[in-house]
Amino acid sequence: MTQIEHFEVIIIGGSYAGLSAGMALGRSLRKVLIIDAGKPCNWQTPHSHNFLTQDGSTPKEITEIAKDQVAKYDTVRFYEGLAVGSKKVDNGFDITTNRGDTFHTNKLILATGIKDLMPKTDGFSECWGITVVHCPYCHGYEIRNQKTAIMANGDTAIHLASLVNNLTKDITILTEGKSSFDGQQLQKLINHEIKIIEKEISAIEHEAGKLKNIRFKDGAVEAFDAAYASIPFESNTIIPNELGCQFTEQGYIEVDEMGKTTVDGVFACGDCSTMMRSLATAVYKGNIAGVFINHELTQESF
Repeated sequence: MTQIEHFEVIIIGGSYAGLSAGMALGRSLRKVLIIDAGKPCNWQTPHSHNFLTQDGSTPKEITEIAKDQVAKYDTVRFYEGLAVGSKKVDNGFDITTNRGDTFHTNKLILATGIKDLMPKTDGFSECWGITVVHCPYCHGYEIRNQKTAIMANGDTAIHLASLVNNLTKDITILTEGKSSFDGQQLQKLINHEIKIIEKEISAIEHEAGKLKNIRFKDGAVEAFDAAYASIPFESNTIIPNELGCQFTEQGYIEVDEMGKTTVDGVFACGDCSTMMRSLATAVYKGNIAGVFINHELTQESF
């Protein structure tokens, strides 16, 4: 029988949250395995912002620096592959990969991010993260004072409009059908001269991800420089479901302030566990999860 290699902590996901957790654990001399498939959700984003000391760097540059720094801690190991299965066993968990390997761990960190579910609209996915964006804090400054669309309806559209209104005064909400604003919301939009278009979108016209026009199903075309969109997402892995982790109503893994899930020994950090989707938040949450796992391991053995 093949001996299963044992780690004190396995981290599934080697982007910002996972690497941050790995650094905290490596500095505490914990034997750690970081499993990463190398497919971050922000691979298409040209530059990262609102992250102190790295504002304007590319996501790839930040990741490479982080990996180099974490790799200096010799109790941390990297594994290129996809974690595809998990099982609760005595004293921890067994994790299997798409390469047929199995590893055992006392504690598990899920830093798997999320998968954006792109609409079928032509041109949307090519512009996503470039000129069609999700977050005013991450991208709003770069598209300030531009003609901007908000592709949303109801409360979501109002929330985005309230934030974007501070960045540009040329805003149009595209509701993709009849709008669902109440009277008070409509009055706010009127007061701020925010337009509403209720037509359905057929395509986004662009050049290498740079938005030029939005075409509607009735044949009309409207020029825009940028757009915000709120789109659904799903988990990148079935592992939290296999282990019985609870999810929030919004679809994130439920965690406490220390990153603990509802399953003993399993932690989660980064985009899979919070709607605050940013590099700074991911690094912070990863650090907290790593520190608190080290605390648990210390208390269990001391």
